[in-house]
Amino acid sequence: MSRPSSRFAPRTSDDRRRAQLQRRVLGIVLVALVFALGVALGQALNDNPKPGRSRMFVRTLEPSTLPPVRETVTVTVP
Repeated sequence: MSRPSSRFAPRTSDDRRRAQLQRRVLGIVLVALVFALGVALGQALNDNPKPGRSRMFVRTLEPSTLPPVRETVTVTVP
């Protein structure tokens, strides 16, 4: 038995259940996507610094002293 090819043909109960399940799954996916986007937006807004509260830290590094370099010199007499 083949299915009717017309899109206006009456649906079977299996088709209705499948369509209802697909709509529910699509709805759940859309709700999860909107939730994830909301969380991402909230994190992005929370991570930005507040205006007028900038801080600058200046640190001067002092050069350290190095020990004198030792050299070994070998002298050969011909």
